[in-house]
Amino acid sequence: MSAKGTHANRWRSDSGKFGRTTMAAVKKRSSRRSQAAKEEKKRVPKVPGLSARPVWQGHLRLSLVSCPVALYKATSRINDISFHLINPDTNNRIRMVPTDPEAGPVDRSDLVRGFEIEKNRYVILSDEELDSVKLETTHTLDIERFVDADTIDRLFWDEPYVLLPTDDIAASAYAVIREAMADTNRIALGRVVMHTRERLMAIESRDHGLLAYTLRMRDEVVNMARALESIPAAKPDRQMVEIADKIIGQLEGPFDPREFRDRYEEALRDLIDRKEHGQRPVAVAPPAAPSNVIDLMAALKKSLGAKTAHEKPGPRTAAASARTHRKRAR
Repeated sequence: MSAKGTHANRWRSDSGKFGRTTMAAVKKRSSRRSQAAKEEKKRVPKVPGLSARPVWQGHLRLSLVSCPVALYKATSRINDISFHLINPDTNNRIRMVPTDPEAGPVDRSDLVRGFEIEKNRYVILSDEELDSVKLETTHTLDIERFVDADTIDRLFWDEPYVLLPTDDIAASAYAVIREAMADTNRIALGRVVMHTRERLMAIESRDHGLLAYTLRMRDEVVNMARALESIPAAKPDRQMVEIADKIIGQLEGPFDPREFRDRYEEALRDLIDRKEHGQRPVAVAPPAAPSNVIDLMAALKKSLGAKTAHEKPGPRTAAASARTHRKRAR
């Protein structure tokens, strides 16, 4: 068999259903579906301060009440520094070109999805076939349950999103759901299909809107009990713990994200700026290696009252003072 024939066989399923003609049809249908998806996204207006386009749009439903909504990313990486690979001989940026090991470079728009069932054997799936297994949650975020936020382990919280109504008519139903959630102080749980996966969502009221988080599934989270089995069972010295409590009290303060900056990224920007203007980079002394703690009690006592490299924390909270009072009472 020729190399060309071998290559074609690699893209057929067990039944031989997908031949060359079918492959062309699959690519054509995929292209039409992709274009239709782009047109659908254009109908949702851009929201200032959020990602350019929603990552999902459909309906938020509480029993018989529903409204059209869209999910936007609540985080941004726009200010992150990213590097490109450059050929130092030509100063050209390297392009990553999709390449078939036998046919050479290929156009990305001509590619289709395939699931490998064994080495070099794939089942090809068109967009229509993928649509046939889509759930109702592909287009509907159906609220299934309300829970207390404290009952959701922090290990399961994932990406935050802003959930917004898509038009003025939808805003009325959206406001009713939001206000009811705020009154009851509950987290709503629902499921939605995003990026070819069904994700569990936690929705909470935030000001006059709704904030949604994807929640990790059970099989995405490690078994913490097993992970902690390797820690030796030892009861720490009570006096050492009390000193550590005082150190924690000295460092307590409110959380203000403006006080925490990415110092490494700032140093990178300074380095890039200096090189751009032909200046010599500033030499930074390497951080001191941590010393091995031999006398833990001595280290704790030395740490107590010592000034840290961070900014001075704010006043202690009433909760912190109460904790200290209870410990002294014991």
